[in-house]
Amino acid sequence: MKKILIVDDEVNIGLLLSKFLSRNGFEIKTATSGTSAFDILSKETFNLVLCDFRLEDTDGREVLKKIKLLYPRTGVIIITGYSDIKLAVELIKMGAYDYITKPLYPDEILNTINKAIETQQALNEELDNPTPVTTETSKSKEPKKISGGFDEYVIGQSSAAKELMRQIELVAPTNYSVILIGESGTGKESVAKSIHMKSNRRDKPFIAMDCGSLTKELAGSEFFGHEKGSFTGALYTKIGHFEMANGGTLFLDEVGNLSYEIQAALLRTVQERKVKRIGSTKEIDLDVRIIVATNENLIDAIAKGKFREDLYHRFNEFGIYMPPLRERGKDILIFAEHFLSAANAELNRDVKGFSEEVEECILTYTWPGNVRELKNVMRRAVLLTEGDYILLKALPLEISTFTKLSALENILDKPAGGGEGRRERKLDLKNAALEAEYETILKVLKEVNFNKTKAAKLLNIDRKTLYNKMKAINLE
Repeated sequence: MKKILIVDDEVNIGLLLSKFLSRNGFEIKTATSGTSAFDILSKETFNLVLCDFRLEDTDGREVLKKIKLLYPRTGVIIITGYSDIKLAVELIKMGAYDYITKPLYPDEILNTINKAIETQQALNEELDNPTPVTTETSKSKEPKKISGGFDEYVIGQSSAAKELMRQIELVAPTNYSVILIGESGTGKESVAKSIHMKSNRRDKPFIAMDCGSLTKELAGSEFFGHEKGSFTGALYTKIGHFEMANGGTLFLDEVGNLSYEIQAALLRTVQERKVKRIGSTKEIDLDVRIIVATNENLIDAIAKGKFREDLYHRFNEFGIYMPPLRERGKDILIFAEHFLSAANAELNRDVKGFSEEVEECILTYTWPGNVRELKNVMRRAVLLTEGDYILLKALPLEISTFTKLSALENILDKPAGGGEGRRERKLDLKNAALEAEYETILKVLKEVNFNKTKAAKLLNIDRKTLYNKMKAINLE
């Protein structure tokens, strides 16, 4: 029997809907507020929620947002007393199946409910059996991918990739708190989602929170929630991220950016496994797994008094190092092929692969933005490519320039006759000065990521002079 939760603060409407739907074979529960609705949802699973847009303690927009975060397998239909096309479009974009205006007509609402449940079942089947994204070029390599209804993250075949996968498989079934340590763009959130999906919490919420964007004033409300009227501007009761993640996993990105005061409040919550909304006296029991990510050295932050050592040890029950792309060897090409396939699907294109020059660039470039940068470069390249293969001109200038610089460095460093050390050069001051000048230009260009204005400033020359010198070594 399909289960439906009706949320409406008009008791008579809820009662009428309940009787009508019960007669049509549905199991019905009712709630008169957003708070009571989420109390019920935390204890029972429903196929569908019928929610009135205007509630006493919140509105349908907030209810929809939280259901999609906490219970993504539950469909939502919003009911309202007035018609607003702009609002209807907004709600459907947020994930509502439909937006129905009162008065309600029995045949119409029954038909809409049946279609909504059927659509949600199809979506749930996709979550249970995700379709892998592959390309002809990547099939032979058979890269492992992290999946489960989330963005995919390619694991690859390098030793660094195999060790990362081994650690994920090892820690996922436990309840250990995990610290993911690595540079920005290395895929920390994707790995956190993978750990969640491989754990026994996979059917519970995965809630991600960007600590880097939190102000000190908002952090308490975002973490712990607040009651209506608890401070100026608290117009509705708000559920905090800890409460949203109850039973599941809370992922805290860039945790090193939190203020010391918020760290203290976090420590109490993690230790006591209880949370109390701002303005409330009621404590809520928590069962939350915490995964945090940082691109900082938290040990240094502890030494400088910026991060609490006791909180660090609470988080660091298991640490995973996220290798940057430049340490992944030929895995970089597997990532590139994966993102090529995704960009083809997004842009409705059929680019088959890369020219030899482009492959060399992909493998040579250091990718300071890591996986995120590579994904963006592939999307741009597919958009610019008119033929079957991505050519050098479709890559950003800093990538092709970097490859030229690396090639020139190899030439300068290559010993004559295969011997050790730098090749023999004509021993005169002019050649020595030119070599030193070229090496300085190469070094500075790399340091400023090929920003010629910055490079010229550091070299204490004007841009025109820099261009002329670059032209002389075929880097125009």
